[in-house]
Amino acid sequence: MPDSATPSPPSTPSPLDLLVRYRRAMLDLDADALAELYAEDGVHEFPFLFPGMPERYRGREEIRAGYRAAWGASAARPREIREVAVHPGADPEVLTVEQQVVGTLATTGEPFTVPGLLVMRARDGLLVHVRDYMDGLGVAHAMGRLGAVAARLGAGAAGR
Repeated sequence: MPDSATPSPPSTPSPLDLLVRYRRAMLDLDADALAELYAEDGVHEFPFLFPGMPERYRGREEIRAGYRAAWGASAARPREIREVAVHPGADPEVLTVEQQVVGTLATTGEPFTVPGLLVMRARDGLLVHVRDYMDGLGVAHAMGRLGAVAARLGAGAAGR
């Protein structure tokens, strides 16, 4: 029987453990805590159109800087992440998460709800790849910027 005074070795966080920490970092708007969940060469992708966001961040430091800048420029203040469903994959490294981010806009007090889907791959207790399917146009609408985004997209199409 192990001695209770002897600490047990830390276990490697599971994908579910990482999801809990990921959500906490999102709610706290803590780019440092979020970035530390990723492997040094981890990738965070945004496959859906999300005006003002890049298609991906490559590497922990780009994830940190990108989220710090995005959150610093946004009036969105998330207060809750509602879990719709969590689907463990046949591959134990993969977790698919359906969720809704609920919050308010600091500038107007208006509420918002943004649905999303995350596909997370974790290895050795760190995120190595996240595909973040977020309703970017829904975010723009919630923030009162849908008209500006539509104009920007229209101008881009006219220049082709």
